[in-house]
Amino acid sequence: MVTPAVGIMGGTFDPVHFGHLRSALDIAQDLNLANVYLMPNSVPPHKKQPSANNVQRLKMLRLATADCPNIEIDTRELNTEGKSYSVLALQALRQELPDTPLCFLMGMDSLLSLPKWHRWQELLSLCHIVVSQRPGWPLPQTGEIAELVAKHRCHHSDQLQQQLYGHIMIHEAYPLAISSSQIKQLIGANKSPQYLLPQDVISYINQQQLYR
Repeated sequence: MVTPAVGIMGGTFDPVHFGHLRSALDIAQDLNLANVYLMPNSVPPHKKQPSANNVQRLKMLRLATADCPNIEIDTRELNTEGKSYSVLALQALRQELPDTPLCFLMGMDSLLSLPKWHRWQELLSLCHIVVSQRPGWPLPQTGEIAELVAKHRCHHSDQLQQQLYGHIMIHEAYPLAISSSQIKQLIGANKSPQYLLPQDVISYINQQQLYR
């Protein structure tokens, strides 16, 4: 028997901010997901190494999600040596949750870069892909990604619940134009990042003297 679908959102979360959190909550509610797992990378394959270490980023995530029962944290990539390849984490999750649809959440920028990912062709044999449609990132009309979306796209969240994997859904995201880079630049310039991320996370950043 298929159990309710869950979401997985990977990233460096360096630091976690309201853009991450609001997007995760919106998708969980709109698609009727049981919960969303935030999965911080240890060694991101396509980004530079995070400024904050694994312990600090995990602490910030725990502070940020303490009052949100719909959002949980999965630490498997933090506890794995080497680069954090999404396909390996999803393989492990699929073994642990054999009867649960897995919805891998990403932005349109990540979808466009998918052919650069490790073993990316295997993703849809493990999970659904839910893409947040943000202003300034249109869906391509031609090319490899356009063909992939045309072949696997679904338009109703019920379809994500009925099958364990294989669909791509484009989700109209709540537009919060916040980035971790923007926050680090503000802190580096001795400006306040207030209202961009939870106050408990700001307090921890100040305590640890991060991003100075």
